Amino acid sequence: MVKAYLRYEQASSFGVITSLDSNIAYDSTGKHILAPALEQVGIWHVRQGIRINTLKPTSSRTGPSLAVTSIAPSASTLVAVGYADGSLRIWEYEKATCETTLNGHKSAVTALRYNKLGSMIASGSKDNDVILWDVVGETSLFRLRGHRDQVTDLVFLDSGKKLVTSSKDKFLRVWDLETQHCMQIISGHHSEVWSVDVDPEERYLVTGSADPELRFYAVKQNMSQGSLVSDSNANGLVANGDHSTENKWEVLKPFGEIQRQTKDRVSSVRYNKSGSLLACHMAGKTIEIFRVLDETEAKRKSKRRLRRKAKKSSKDEDEMITGNDASNEVEEANSVPVPTVPDVFKLLQVIRAGRKISSFSFCPITPKDSLAALALSLNNNSLEFYTLKGSENEKTTTIEHQGHRSDVRSVALSDDTNLLMSTSHSEVKIWNPSTGACLRTIASGYGICSLIVPKHKYGIVGTKSGVLEIIDIGSATKVEDVEAHGGTIWSIAPIPDDSGFVTVSADHEVKFWEYLIKKKPGQASTELTVSNVRSMKMNDDVLAVAISPDSKHIAVALLDSTVKVFYVDSLKFYLSLYGHKLPVMCIDISSDGELIVTGSQDKNLKIWGLDFGDCHKSIFAHDDSVMGVKFVRNTHYLFSIGKDRLVKYWDADKFELLLTLGGHHAEIWCFAISNRGDFLVTGSHDRSMRRWDRTEEPFFLEEEKEKRLEELFESEIDNAVNRHEPQEEIPEEGVSAIAGKKTPDSLSDTDAIIDALEVAEEEKNRVAAYEEEKTKGKVPDLLPNAVMLGLSPSDYVLRAMSKVRTNDLEQALLPLQFSDALKLFSYMGNWSLIPEKVELVCRIETFLLRTHHDQLVTTPASRPVLSGLRDILPPRVKEFKDIIGFNMAVMDHLSHMLASTSDALFKDAKVKVAEMRLRDAKRTVDRSETKSERKRKKKQKRVEEGHGHALV
Repeated sequence: MVKAYLRYEQASSFGVITSLDSNIAYDSTGKHILAPALEQVGIWHVRQGIRINTLKPTSSRTGPSLAVTSIAPSASTLVAVGYADGSLRIWEYEKATCETTLNGHKSAVTALRYNKLGSMIASGSKDNDVILWDVVGETSLFRLRGHRDQVTDLVFLDSGKKLVTSSKDKFLRVWDLETQHCMQIISGHHSEVWSVDVDPEERYLVTGSADPELRFYAVKQNMSQGSLVSDSNANGLVANGDHSTENKWEVLKPFGEIQRQTKDRVSSVRYNKSGSLLACHMAGKTIEIFRVLDETEAKRKSKRRLRRKAKKSSKDEDEMITGNDASNEVEEANSVPVPTVPDVFKLLQVIRAGRKISSFSFCPITPKDSLAALALSLNNNSLEFYTLKGSENEKTTTIEHQGHRSDVRSVALSDDTNLLMSTSHSEVKIWNPSTGACLRTIASGYGICSLIVPKHKYGIVGTKSGVLEIIDIGSATKVEDVEAHGGTIWSIAPIPDDSGFVTVSADHEVKFWEYLIKKKPGQASTELTVSNVRSMKMNDDVLAVAISPDSKHIAVALLDSTVKVFYVDSLKFYLSLYGHKLPVMCIDISSDGELIVTGSQDKNLKIWGLDFGDCHKSIFAHDDSVMGVKFVRNTHYLFSIGKDRLVKYWDADKFELLLTLGGHHAEIWCFAISNRGDFLVTGSHDRSMRRWDRTEEPFFLEEEKEKRLEELFESEIDNAVNRHEPQEEIPEEGVSAIAGKKTPDSLSDTDAIIDALEVAEEEKNRVAAYEEEKTKGKVPDLLPNAVMLGLSPSDYVLRAMSKVRTNDLEQALLPLQFSDALKLFSYMGNWSLIPEKVELVCRIETFLLRTHHDQLVTTPASRPVLSGLRDILPPRVKEFKDIIGFNMAVMDHLSHMLASTSDALFKDAKVKVAEMRLRDAKRTVDRSETKSERKRKKKQKRVEEGHGHALV
């Protein structure tokens, strides 16, 4: 009988607050911050400092996890997220549901931006292309090609009719989205342009690069009618009449430069929502905040500058020269002032963080008594929030408790598997492995290995400095530091009878320790301590240690690539295991004491017999160093981890690979398995910890082998296609192209369409043959086709077409032959009679006409079909548009009726505000009238009293 195994799958991932590959962003309410967490997006509540939700894509079981590379929130509850494979997902972040997945880029998405209406998204990528997406239709519109290097940033202009893109090729490009061509190329930068942004009023566009200055461009206004008119009054730029022809296409004109305070390159530049502040984030620890003056203030400042300049020149120069120049300056000062960049942009303050800043985001809601609120993501896996007040800033909150500041070097599970301890370079954290919640944080040294003491709530941490730290988990305090070794403690192993543990170090020593309970001086409470009972000196650095479950043997791995086995009681030599070419990094012994497994830097696993020391099997296990190996208790199944970011599940009896678990984004340093083997936890250089649970789903070895071969075959095909695909020449002026990308889903959709067309054609032939036989004589009734589920040929093909995702429709139709396209045209007349399918029919017909235009024109058989569609489709489209227009008009009428008859939701807020203001004004007038009346009466009373005294 074929043996079945139980599958392990990733259950959760925790420990990452924010990763480095993407930007952070506030949502539209300003209450939550969207932070990238490797392949997920965490939604953090700013005030409470907790993660309330996670946007996690569903991925294949064995495929690599794709990191988030860009985040762009909309004005609603939608957020667009770009990934490292070039895909784009639109999420409803309140419900944590993925609305649609868009595929078009061939490599990582590096820039994302919504237009003001939120109906369109522009995305830039490392493949040098820019793609425009229709959010409502969930499809791609077109691709813009022209940049010769990675697109770094982009921004919409002119109500979404223009697009400005920046790139590592040192150029800015201005695209006309209506004609889909590049209308302006801006040079002048001496290095890669990393970021670009424009203020909400679209007056000034700013770019940041590695140059020592920020460059500003004045944006021409009134671009909607095609004649671009320079806003010379607002921007201080007067165009010469000689250049009116070339100015017609110049959307951006150089406005000036500002020297930056630091030498680091610019990482990003962003205006706040109101446009009153500009933040320039350097690729370091600083953010420069500039105040943006409005037009009136800028002109006033320009006048003052000109007057100071006139006064200074009148004092320094000779009388005659001074008289002429001063008069010119006075005339210039009295004329219309021309603001410059220093007149508009003023350095307000510099924010200096404790660690390198990865990204930042302005809060859309301005807090009271402050200029703005700002969120920073740091490269030490933390978030900081600042409030800007004038020329000062105040750090309000920090989110850092839920993750380590650096990579996770060791993990350990308690006996009851309710606690998980992890160590890093400066702290120890205690977690709930079921929920991923951080329970305790204790400051410590650089922990390399760790252990939770059985039956006690204590932890033992071996550090890089050779100190053993004893941690009280309950009180979250460090009980004692024990000077244990003269070098790094590389490994720690518990003694099976729970009486102590063994440590090995770079000082060539193996030490045995036992637990002791001592009373605190002057107190009745007790605490744990350890005592060294035995030591063993080796000839080289000791890297790993393991003790057999019967406490009979101890195995230690040395730097000379050998493994020595000794008797535990007498410490006498028993066996020497040699065969690895590089040092052994990890050892483990099976529960029955029969097998010992070793993992090495030579990427191999070796399975040995502990009775004679013979090597049963040497397996090339990982593509990089093997960093950990452990048996599942009471079995001969084992797990191994490596620097190749993979977890592998093995059968040590059959020497077969059972499962490959991919998910981590960097080297895996450590892992721990529960006593029952129902789950394991891994810790990685990417600062994440992942829990892998054993499911009830069985799998068979042969099936897994076939899956791995299929995946390998598909990856080789993709690489071959990409390698032999002809490289297109990109014209300098920029062109547009079809936005789409071949994916396994689109290829399977194409196969499904072709199969449906073939089955429908066979059914039509069968029905025709039946009708012919029926005319000749009596024949039995025609049985329905079970394959077509009782549908007609037209409905069966329509069913296959309707299953294709909107974004994949063009890529699914592209490989179809001309004969298949003619078959589709023949069915479209019937499909157009179904109201909800009119839009689908129009999209299919338009694409097929563009693709097969030449053949359709020269094929006489296609003319009757196209003529019929020409007569049917336009009336159907008009009818569909009329229905939508009628419904919108009715909704608008209903909203007006409700607004006029009640205080319902549709009532205009402006009316309420006006009523409140009128009410407040009346109250103020009444109060003022009351005060004046009171004063008048008091005055009259005094006069009357005065007259009375005079009479007396």
